[in-house]
Parts: sequence; C-alpha cells; structure tokens
Amino acid sequence: MTRYWCNTHHKNLNLILRDIKARSTAALMRLLQHKMLVLFALLGLAACGSQPYEPELVDEISPGYLRGYLPFVSLPDSLALLPPPPALDSPATALDQSLNSYALTLQGTPRWQLAAADAELRFPAAARTFSCAVGASITAEGTPHLYRLMRRSLTDAGISARGAKNHYKRQRPFMTNGEATCAPETQARLRVNGSYPSGHTAIGWAWGLILSEVVPERADALIARGRAFGVSRMICNVHWMSDVEAGRAMGAATVARLHGDEVFMLDVEAAKGEMTALRGGGEMLGHDCEGEMRALGQTPVL
Repeated sequence: MTRYWCNTHHKNLNLILRDIKARSTAALMRLLQHKMLVLFALLGLAACGSQPYEPELVDEISPGYLRGYLPFVSLPDSLALLPPPPALDSPATALDQSLNSYALTLQGTPRWQLAAADAELRFPAAARTFSCAVGASITAEGTPHLYRLMRRSLTDAGISARGAKNHYKRQRPFMTNGEATCAPETQARLRVNGSYPSGHTAIGWAWGLILSEVVPERADALIARGRAFGVSRMICNVHWMSDVEAGRAMGAATVARLHGDEVFMLDVEAAKGEMTALRGGGEMLGHDCEGEMRALGQTPVL
C-alpha cells in the first residue's frame, strides 16, 4: 500500500513540475488545488481498503437461530441426493440395530454425558463443543467472526436435511427400543421429526469441515470432533448409524454450496485472521479438554 502511494505521488509531482513551466501563477494555484484534491481522494480510497471487515446484521429465523447464508432454494436437496433409508429386512438395518445395542451400553458414562452436551444447538453452549478441538474458547466476545460463522452455517446445514426427514418420517431408535435418550426434554419433538438423515450430524460435520479450513493446523482434531458430534446422536439413542452417515453427506454438500457464497467466504477469511491473532494465546475458560478426550476414547466401535 505504501509503495503504491509513493509511486502515484511521484508521478503526480512530475506532472505538476512539467505544468509549472507552461502556466501562469494563477493557473498554477488552481492546478495545485486540483492535484491536492486528487491526492487526498487517493489516500481516502487506500484507507477504505484497510478498514476491518464489518459483517452486516442478520435477523433470526426463530428465537436464537440466525438466518443462514444461502436462500432455502439454494440449499442441497436431501430428498434428491440421498437414497431411501434402509429397508426393515435389509443388512443395513441389521447393522443399525447392532450398533444401537452397543451404543446403549454407554448410558451413564462420560461419553453419554458428552452426547447430551452435543445435543444442545443453542448458542453460546453450542460453540463450546468445538473449543477444545480448535484450541481456544469460541465466544461472541473473543471470536465474534468464528462465532457468527458457526451460527449461520448451523442453519444452512440443519435445513438441508429437512426434505428427506419430512418425506420418509423414519422412526428413531428410542421409539422402537423403549430405552432412554440423553436429552429427554426433546423426545416429544423428536417423535414427530423424522430420523433420516440426522440434522445434528449435518451441522457437526459442516462445522468440522469449516473450522478445519479456518484453523488448518488443527484439521485432524476438528474433523475427528465433527465425526464424534454425529456419533453422539447414536449414543443419545435418537439416531441410527445410517441416519448419521446420511447426515454427513448433507453437511459436506452444504459446505460445498457455501463456498460459492461471497459473504460466507468473507466470514471465513475474517475468522482466519481472528484465529491467527489468537494462535498460541487462546484461553480455554471452563473447558475440561482432557476429560473430553477421555470420553471420546470410549467409542472405539462407533
């Protein structure tokens, strides 16, 4: 920026000196005034380019949930992209049931408690789920761009699953096995919300992909946490394995679409700068990251 200004300034001065030889004093004064106005305008434009990025205000589509980046019609269509859920007598359903039986053995364990925490999609609680993996507390005050990126992409990924959910209306595991879930307060709503694909998984997988782009040196930990976020839905007894796999597909499809949105890309770049500034100095307020790692280690099969 400085080199550009200096080069421009030097060229303008040369022009002025050439003009001095051919013009009267009065004409020279008018010329100098004009040149000064031009130079001040150039400096003003340069200053505009260095201003910090300020995203537009975004309204909520429902209490606590921001409008996503993409219009609904631009989101991936889960009904068109996904195959139907497994037939009741298929090997895939047998696998679903087998893995569900294993997941039920984790009830009451630290992994079960982590699954309960992962069930919460409201902010600020939802931001904490990836704080250990990202290496810093994700908060509205400390990392506003990343916080906003997560809130808006949640809406896009979550809504991407609706088409197939509403069409197939697949029953959830707790509706067939009669066992508890890790979030009993949500059961009434989940009974009328199709199991296939998993919306939570679409969101968690999208977050893992997006955050690994923002903080690439922690990509492995972030992708692993995104995967575990979906597994939590199995442990919670609210989704089958095939629901989770389909949810990951929708999360990936949503992130692919988001990369064509200019505002999303601006927010990603702003979040990158934010995390670069925090690198090595991020605080982990209220996070038991060692406990989270131990809990995540309890799911070797899933």
